[in-house]
Amino acid sequence: MTGDPEAAIVTVLGSCVAACIRDPAIGVGGLNHFMLPESKDGVWGKASASLRYGNFAMERLINDILSRGGKRARLEVKLFGGGRLAQQSGGVGERNAAYVEAYLRTEGIVPLVSEMGRNWAVRLIYLPVSGRAFLQDLPEGTSRVSDVEARFERALPRRMPVGTIDLFS
Repeated sequence: MTGDPEAAIVTVLGSCVAACIRDPAIGVGGLNHFMLPESKDGVWGKASASLRYGNFAMERLINDILSRGGKRARLEVKLFGGGRLAQQSGGVGERNAAYVEAYLRTEGIVPLVSEMGRNWAVRLIYLPVSGRAFLQDLPEGTSRVSDVEARFERALPRRMPVGTIDLFS
């Protein structure tokens, strides 16, 4: 998150979602990039890794803007990612997109832009102070992005809820 008018945030998205959020009145904004919709405890290695989950990433970015004097009613939101990559199973991109849309509805925030659900990876450049966003399609990089996302998904902790039985893991 920044208030620096020269700052640009760049990320590459496949099934992940990036929410670009700013308060134009105070010139502060940022971008989150989450890999999975939600987690109850946010456990995924290090403490900052919890921001890989939508529920933690959305709360953190909005609260950081509000703590700098932002107002919820002025928040401008642009959504990107949530791709349907061919090599993927489980519809992670669709689940991420559905999560962020439901989250914003619950918060009473209507996104200005929603560019989600492409069949390839994209590069996003976001200028938080001006709110400008640039999207570049990366169809040739989609398989590489998908491979990286699959490695992260395999690294997730696999905790079984108490009282459940896993016969074929």
